[in-house]
Amino acid sequence: MTDKKEQIKALLGNDYVAGMSKKKKVIIGVLAVLAISAGSWWLGSRDAGPRYLTEAITQGTLSVEVTANGTLEAEQTVSIGSELSGIVEKVMVDVNDVVKANDVLIELDTSNLKASVEKAKASLASAQASQKEAQATLKEAQAKYQRLLNVRKLSGGKTPAKTELDEQAAVVSRAEASVDTAAAQIQNAKAQLETAQTDLTKAYISAPIDGVILARSVEPGYAVAASLQAVELLTLASDLTTLDLEIDVDEADVSLVKPGQSAVFTVSAYPNQQFPATLVKVAYGPTTTDNNVVTYTAYLKVDNKEMLLRPGMTATARITTDKKDNVLLVPNTALRFAPSMSGASSSVSMFMMGPPHGSSSSKVSKDVGGAATQRQSNVWVLRNGAAEQVSIVTGSTDGTRTEVISGNLKAGDLVITSQLKAAE
Repeated sequence: MTDKKEQIKALLGNDYVAGMSKKKKVIIGVLAVLAISAGSWWLGSRDAGPRYLTEAITQGTLSVEVTANGTLEAEQTVSIGSELSGIVEKVMVDVNDVVKANDVLIELDTSNLKASVEKAKASLASAQASQKEAQATLKEAQAKYQRLLNVRKLSGGKTPAKTELDEQAAVVSRAEASVDTAAAQIQNAKAQLETAQTDLTKAYISAPIDGVILARSVEPGYAVAASLQAVELLTLASDLTTLDLEIDVDEADVSLVKPGQSAVFTVSAYPNQQFPATLVKVAYGPTTTDNNVVTYTAYLKVDNKEMLLRPGMTATARITTDKKDNVLLVPNTALRFAPSMSGASSSVSMFMMGPPHGSSSSKVSKDVGGAATQRQSNVWVLRNGAAEQVSIVTGSTDGTRTEVISGNLKAGDLVITSQLKAAE
């Protein structure tokens, strides 16, 4: 400390120091100590040269992935309702029950429906009887008309009178019309009977497909008013051993995803387990959110033989859009690095003014995985203790590492990712 005081006096002069107040002497002393310390640090470090952080070039596998969120769905979901109004008499299934196509699931009260069938049968029988009566009347009128014709022939046209023949001919025509009317009544009665029988069969609501009951919203005694709205009584899903995963792919990534690509996804229920999936198709129709974010729905097929996954689960999927084996890989931080001024002047500049504004290490950037697009880049390699710039051609990136297609690099080369400040 005594040496420091002597250096301060030498810088400012003994007379000047003696005339100062005690407070000013303290302030001037602190500033002088800082200046002397900076000078000492600069003198001690200017010969040491810049210091760098490096990372080795590696050779391995590069996987480019697109990440998107979505929901698991059954391959086919059917909402089961009723076409008829009535009271639910029986419910034969419950949630999670496995059913086959045409199995009866719900039975409505059939009392009125059975009565309608019997009424339709009676109407049909009455129409058939009316037809027989009309046929008999027609036969009788035709026989009488034929007798009148025979009499007139035998009498040489004298009897019966022409008017009497005309009257009988009209009776025959009316009888024929009655027969036709009776036939139409029979057809109408048959249609009514068929409708009544169909309604009776609809009272027994059956499964349209093989599947599993996902939801049940009906109990015995429930009043179904089908004329007011479509009432959903049960929800039936197809075989859950295979599920669909519907994810929303950002418009920036939609050009990278294609049918046939493999993917893995996770769900909240099993955060440490990855499930495989295969991309089946990508919808052409866009979906726009309230924030004007445009996405496209991609459909993935999921094998669920272990029955761990359930419809409605949210999932985060990673689709592998590109994969390359045995390629040189450079860290993306090395592609963004550019050295600052070297030597002692650089050290003083960094100490006095902070990090150089022109240094790329001060910039914030975000790398996103993408397909192979060749581009020219520069990296700095530490060779024989000195930084050497190398031009390379890069390809695909996974957001952390980038493929090196060509350039004077090999596995094990140390590329510079950052430059340490002098204080460090």
